Amino acid sequence: MTRASEARESGEYDVVVLGAGPVGENVADRAAAAGLGVAVVESELVGGECSYWACMPSKALLRPAIARADARKVPGLRQAVGGPLDAEAVLAHRDDYAAHWKDDGQVAWLDSIGARLHRGHGRLDGARRVTVTAPGGERYTLTARHAVAVCTGSRAVLPGLPGLAGARPWTSREATSAQRVPDRLAVVGGGVVAAEMATAWQALGSRVTVLVRGGGLLPRMEPFVGEHVADALTEAGAVICTHVSVTAVERAAGTGPVTLTLDDGSRAEADEVLFATGRAPRTGDLGLETVGLDPGSWLSVDDTCRVTGTDWLYAVGDVNHRALLTHQGKYQARVAGAAIAARAGGRTALDTAPWGEHAATADHAAVPQVVFTDPEAASVGLTLAEAEATGRRVRAVDHDLAAVAGSGLYAEGYRGRARMVVDLDREILLGVTLVGPAVGELLHSATVAVAGEVPIGRLWHAVPAYPTISEVWLRLLETYRG
Repeated sequence: MTRASEARESGEYDVVVLGAGPVGENVADRAAAAGLGVAVVESELVGGECSYWACMPSKALLRPAIARADARKVPGLRQAVGGPLDAEAVLAHRDDYAAHWKDDGQVAWLDSIGARLHRGHGRLDGARRVTVTAPGGERYTLTARHAVAVCTGSRAVLPGLPGLAGARPWTSREATSAQRVPDRLAVVGGGVVAAEMATAWQALGSRVTVLVRGGGLLPRMEPFVGEHVADALTEAGAVICTHVSVTAVERAAGTGPVTLTLDDGSRAEADEVLFATGRAPRTGDLGLETVGLDPGSWLSVDDTCRVTGTDWLYAVGDVNHRALLTHQGKYQARVAGAAIAARAGGRTALDTAPWGEHAATADHAAVPQVVFTDPEAASVGLTLAEAEATGRRVRAVDHDLAAVAGSGLYAEGYRGRARMVVDLDREILLGVTLVGPAVGELLHSATVAVAGEVPIGRLWHAVPAYPTISEVWLRLLETYRG
C-alpha cells in the first residue's frame, strides 16, 4: 500500500498545514505541542525557501565577504587578508548550510514532533478540505477538524520585459545557489536581495553593476542607510546606476552574454543578470476560489492570522503580506498556533489585545530586520517618515557611530550612523535604525526597547558596557536630553 493510499484511509487531522517552510513548521510545532493531530503538505523541500534559497545560503555567501572587509580595517591584520576570497571554499560552505538541497534532517524533525508529512501539491477543496496530488499523480483528500493554515510563502516576480523569458535570468533562488562566479553580474533592483547579492558576488570576484529604478538602495529604510551601503559597494568596485529602468533583455540562443537595453537607449552587457524586483504570494494554485477567495492574492488576516471572513482558515507568513521576513513569519506562526489550539480547545475569548498571547502586534509596531551588507543595516519599528505620517509628535535623534569608542576599536575608519525616533508625548521609542559594521548584533536591544515601550527615563538606567559599540545608546539618550 502506498503512502497516498494510506492517507486515503486516515485523512482526518485537527490541523492541516500547507507549506513546510519555517513558518509552516512552527505552526505545526505549536499545534502538535498542544496535543492536536497535524498534517503538513509540501510540494518541494521541507524547510522551505529560507533553508535552501534565501536566509541560510545567502548569509553563508555573505559572511566571508563581511569578515574580510572587517579584518582589512584592523591594524596588524589587514595584510594577512589582502588576497581574494577562495570562491570554491565559500560556495562549498554555502552548500553545507543549504544541506546540499536535501531535506532529510528537516523531515526527521517533523517526525519528532508527531506531524505527518504529505509529499505533494495541496489545494483547498472547500471548507476544511485539502486535496493532495502526490508526486506519482495519485490524489487523495485530507480533512481538518479545526483549521487549515496556508504557509506557502512568496515567490520572486519577474517583469514582463521583451526577451526576458529566453535570457535565463537569475532570481533570488539562482543568486543563492549558483555553482560558479560570473565574471560580470548585472543586478536589477535596489532592495534587500539586490544589495546583499551585489555585496556577496562582488566580494567573490564578479564585476557587479546595480541598476536601480529609484534614487538609491534600500528605499524602505532611513535614507542614510542606502547611502552608506552604496558608498561601500562603490568603493569595493561595483557600479551603481540610479533612476534607470531596463526595457528589454537579450541572450542570443539562450547562451553567452546578456544584453540589457535601458530606458535612455544605452545598453549594458553581463554574463548573468539577477532580477530582484519584488515578491508575489504563492497562492495561485491553492484552490482559493473554492472558498470564495481570489487565486494569486495576498490573504488578509486579523491579528491571530485568521483569514478575514472565515473561522477555520489561517494565512501565516509571507502570504498575508504583513512582514515578508522569516523571523516575523515564525513569530506569526507561534501566535497563530496558540490561537488555533485555544479555539480547538473551546476557548471563545482569546487574548487579542495589543501584545496579547494571541495577537501578532509586533507586525504593526516592532518588526526587526538586518540587511547583511557591508556595512550592515538594521532597523526596528517606524522610520521618521512613517512615524510622522501617523500624526504623532515625533523627533529623530541621530548619532555618529564612529564617535563611539567601541567602534574605533572594532575597525579603523569605522563609518556608521544611528537614529532613534521618539514619541514626544509618551517618551518611548517608535523606531531605531543603525548602519555600520556589526550593527546587526545591536538590534535586539532596540527591538526590546520598541516592543516593550520602555520609557526613555528607564532606558537611561540601562548602562551599556564600555568600550562597546552599544555605547551608542548612551550617546543617543544624551543627545535627546540635551
